[in-house]
Amino acid sequence: MVGIKSVGQFFMFIVGGIVAIIVGSFMIRGTMHLWDKPDSSKKPDKNND
Repeated sequence: MVGIKSVGQFFMFIVGGIVAIIVGSFMIRGTMHLWDKPDSSKKPDKNND
C-alpha cells in the first residue's frame, strides 16, 4: 500500500510542474513582447523601400 506521504509528494510534484510551465510561458510571452517592440519601432526599414 502506498503511503500518504509519497502520494502527497507526487501530487506536489505534478502541481509544481504545472505552475512552472505556466510561469515559464508567461515569462517567454513577456520577453517576446519586449523583443517585438523594437521591431515595430524600426520604421526606417519601411522608408528604405
